Amino acid sequence: MFISLIADYGTGDPAFAEVTQRLLMALPPSQIHCLSVPPFSTLATGFWVAQLGLNPGPSDRLIYHNCAPRKDDKEARLNNEGEGLTYALLSNGVKVVGVFAGYTLSFIKDHAQVMHTVKVSRGGSQFRSRDVFPSAAAAIAQGDHSLLGEALKPEQIPDAPSDRVAWIDGYGNIKTTIPAHTLNLKPEEKVVIRVGDVVSDAIYSDGSFRVPEGTLAFSPGSSGWPAADGGNQIRWMELFLRGGNAWERFGRPRVNQVVTQI
Repeated sequence: MFISLIADYGTGDPAFAEVTQRLLMALPPSQIHCLSVPPFSTLATGFWVAQLGLNPGPSDRLIYHNCAPRKDDKEARLNNEGEGLTYALLSNGVKVVGVFAGYTLSFIKDHAQVMHTVKVSRGGSQFRSRDVFPSAAAAIAQGDHSLLGEALKPEQIPDAPSDRVAWIDGYGNIKTTIPAHTLNLKPEEKVVIRVGDVVSDAIYSDGSFRVPEGTLAFSPGSSGWPAADGGNQIRWMELFLRGGNAWERFGRPRVNQVVTQI
């Protein structure tokens, strides 16, 4: 089984090694790929759950995600209780097990054949993704559905915002949650983009490298997946500074900051 482990532990954090060990105990032999998202960023978590889950990959796949800000209840927590575990089966057969918090399920909610809560303790450990959840995830991955609880409906899950920074890649390109099909722009049309408090001129491009060196492009990026209704591929807009770094241009914005065309 190929397992994508998506969590906000931090790049290089030993927590990834600890969780990997527990998953391999329950699901030997498996291949596990770890992806670190910013702390408490349910938006980035949900974005990558969809990007990895809805695109081609090995047939036997599990996405195990953990980003639990524990913001569902602002009162003092008893026994380290946090948001509950969920299971989703995507239309392509990929299994997704992880905490339902914020936007973690928002990008896949219309692509899931089924979604359920998982009947497992919501407390018992500060490190639930290591100590509590792996055995449940492994059981579900192996076809044991005895832990599945009530069904979740798409309307119970918040829609993903359509105007945010979703990710900053290693080149400083800014991936957004703006769907390309919602824009009515012509190639090489000049636009003004605000990210957070920083404003910059840009050129709309239907292909990032079709702009001169030093030009900020606003174009459909490399991230996207099939539409839930079987229509055209969803593509997400990206800010790309050819020969430079768009993230630096906009003052190093954080994931979830607002992006607007003005």
